[in-house]
Amino acid sequence: MSQPGFWDNPDGAKEVTSGISAVKSVIDPAEEARVAIQDIAELFELAVDEDDAETLESIEADLDDLTKKCDKIEVSGMLDGPDDMRACFFSIHAGAGGTESCDWANMLLRMYTRYFERNKYKFAEYDITPGEEVGIRSITLKVSGPFAFGKLSCETGVHRLVRISPFDSQSRRHTSFAAVDVIPEFEDNKDIDIADDDMRMDFYRASGAGGQHVNKTSSAVRITHLPTGIVVQCQNDRSQHKNKAEAMKMLKARLYMLEQQKRDAELAKLYSNKGEIAWGNQIRSYVMQPYQMVKDHRTDHQTGNVDAVMDGDIEKFIESYLKFKSSKKSK
Repeated sequence: MSQPGFWDNPDGAKEVTSGISAVKSVIDPAEEARVAIQDIAELFELAVDEDDAETLESIEADLDDLTKKCDKIEVSGMLDGPDDMRACFFSIHAGAGGTESCDWANMLLRMYTRYFERNKYKFAEYDITPGEEVGIRSITLKVSGPFAFGKLSCETGVHRLVRISPFDSQSRRHTSFAAVDVIPEFEDNKDIDIADDDMRMDFYRASGAGGQHVNKTSSAVRITHLPTGIVVQCQNDRSQHKNKAEAMKMLKARLYMLEQQKRDAELAKLYSNKGEIAWGNQIRSYVMQPYQMVKDHRTDHQTGNVDAVMDGDIEKFIESYLKFKSSKKSK
């Protein structure tokens, strides 16, 4: 960063500074823990020499806090994938269940945006399809922050909701499904060439609430990759050029992941083999009635505090899956 001309290339500089932030998010807590361990050790020796019971009790409390911090450092060490530090494109798609599932997708969107805010992740809406009556049919966000892809990729899969439906006049219990999809963001120089003949590009007006700020030009971009059938779209910016550039990034990322899946069977299980967004394929269940429980079916981690989870408290689920995945690698 201290080299002359570093800031002359804003995109390159941004990638470097993002990488530094990600590395510092691991190194700084480890260094703080090292200093804390040294301080506690010295304080312990003094307390023992002086038979200071009060200080020894204080040290015990400090050790509990330090243990929790070390646990988090251990989890960070599990984010060792080649793309884990990258920003990502984060999508939610409503599944089987019609209006119920569109509402459930919207509830998941709120849960994840709360989680982003807790972790100081930046996020921007790239594309959204509203539900016919309520909620959303699908949405794609770009999320950036330390290890955004590494952590959020743990959420890839089908999420199942069981509750008394607010849309059922007879107050019956309904089951709804939504799928989460996460792909890393790559820079434009990623070594992926896409022939023009393999793409169909459509331009349309971005959706909005109307009024004087409604988008009156066809700035939204949809790209279809004909050989694979992959479709990406972006309407985040008023500039058609910027939307096209971001859509191309998403397309390259999806094609890269597709190639990775062919070479990496484990990644294929995590990313694409979610199956149908319906019964029997869920990675996690959120039960609100007749009892309250959120359970991850991959790790068996569960909690009865559904309200906290829906308010973005999902870190324990992510940590438990990272430990589960790490244990599979070591076998």
